[in-house]
Amino acid sequence: MPPHERGAALLAVLLLVAVTGAIAAAALEKVSLSRAIATNSVALDQARAYASGVEQVAMLALDDMIAARPDRTTLAGGWNGAVRHVALPGGGIARVSVSDGGNCFNINSVVEGDPRTRLVRRHSGVIEMVGLMQVLGVPEGDAHRIAEAAADWADSDSVPGPGGAEDAAYAAGAAPYRTANTLFADVGELRHLSGMTPEIMVRLRPWLCALPSAELSPININTLLPEQAPLLAMLAPGKLDVERARRILAGRPADGWESQLEFWQIEAMRDLEVPLDVELQLQLRTRWFALETRVEQMGADFAETVLVDARLRPSRVVARSWGE
Repeated sequence: MPPHERGAALLAVLLLVAVTGAIAAAALEKVSLSRAIATNSVALDQARAYASGVEQVAMLALDDMIAARPDRTTLAGGWNGAVRHVALPGGGIARVSVSDGGNCFNINSVVEGDPRTRLVRRHSGVIEMVGLMQVLGVPEGDAHRIAEAAADWADSDSVPGPGGAEDAAYAAGAAPYRTANTLFADVGELRHLSGMTPEIMVRLRPWLCALPSAELSPININTLLPEQAPLLAMLAPGKLDVERARRILAGRPADGWESQLEFWQIEAMRDLEVPLDVELQLQLRTRWFALETRVEQMGADFAETVLVDARLRPSRVVARSWGE
């Protein structure tokens, strides 16, 4: 090789070495990333499997509790909301809790009927939603507009109710969309309602649920906690305030009320005039339970919430959600 070409040859070799090194580094990075993804996937699958196992054990315990007192569900035993810890192989841990899943405002109660045929506005459900929002500090005008919009969102027709909103109201926005014309699948759908704001949604969210049934909220007066008094006050808007409702729940008999009639005949409730369907709405036995499971295993953090229908034995899962 001529002397004047040796520099160029050296430069070519150096460039080749640099390119090869860069390729090798990129390949190693991808291998490391693939290995991390595979490890995380294995850990997540393992955590999911443990969560499934813990869930099955919890449902068996739930069925045993119901079988021991089939006529009434009370707070006896401290089960409602209590967190149980389960040690897992390899140093992992699972946390599981069961709570009354019907002590909430069922947003699907703003309509009645069968989603397979026809759903129509339910007056009592709309009034209860308005009542709940008012006791939570939402202005009356906003409360009526949102509740009527919720009924229009779920009902089967395309004709807006008084103060409500149907497809035409949502088609004019920057991102047009249509109403569902069926039951709410998730509470998050309320964010899309006419009149709803992020501030009101944050205020309402802890009190709401989307049960897979168009029924008035099946509130169990024997498991409803004093701090959940707004859910009792919403049954008689303007007639039953939150503080009075809280005192009623705090004074509940140790073994719970034995019948709906006994509850409505207590002095604080006797003079309230409510529709018959509202009187019959209150329950003594819980049908819906919320089961929350969280598993920490091999660096994975897996959280799951399931809605359990305990109407029949064995109880069955009807809905799942993941994450916080």
